[in-house]
Amino acid sequence: MRRLALLLLILVEAGCVSGAWPRGSVEHDGLPPQKPPSAGENLAIIVNRDNPVDNLSTAELRRIFLGARGHWTSGRRITIVMMEPGQPERTAILRQICQMSESEFSNHFLHGLFTGEVLVSPKTLASPVGVREFVFNVPGAIGYLRVSNVDSSVKIVRIDEHLPNEKGYPFHVPAPAAK
Repeated sequence: MRRLALLLLILVEAGCVSGAWPRGSVEHDGLPPQKPPSAGENLAIIVNRDNPVDNLSTAELRRIFLGARGHWTSGRRITIVMMEPGQPERTAILRQICQMSESEFSNHFLHGLFTGEVLVSPKTLASPVGVREFVFNVPGAIGYLRVSNVDSSVKIVRIDEHLPNEKGYPFHVPAPAAK
C-alpha cells in the first residue's frame, strides 16, 4: 500500500494525475487512511474569547484556513495560527480541513500570495501553549488544539453546530499506528 501511495504522490507531483484524493482510501503523506474520531483525540478550533463567532461551517473554516477569507463578520482581520510542519495536529488539519498535503498547502500559499488570491497567510508556532497564548492575545486569531490543551483563556468554536465532545464532530488527530 505504501508503494502505491508513493507512486501516486510522485505522479501527482509530476502532474500526471489529479491531486484529488478520495478521503480515507489511500495513504497520503505516509499516514494511514482516516479513522473514526474515537480512534484519536479530537481537535478544537479556537478563537479569541472576544470574537463573536460561535459556529462555523466546515466550508467556511476551509476558506479561512486557506486564506480566502481575510476578515471576520465584525470587520476584524483574521489571523491564522498553525503548528509547525510535521506536528500530528497540523497534518490532521491539512488533511481534514484543507484537504491537502503539506507540499500542496505550501504551494497554495506561495501561488496565492504571488497572485493576490490569498488574503491571509498563517503564522506558525512550535507548541500548543504558543498557539493558545497567541490566540488569547490576538483578537482576530483562529487556531486549533487538541481538546486536552484547551483552557478557559480561549473559546472553542462549534463546527457545523458540533463541539469536539459531541457525536458528529469532524476533526481529530488519529491515534498513532500500532507497531
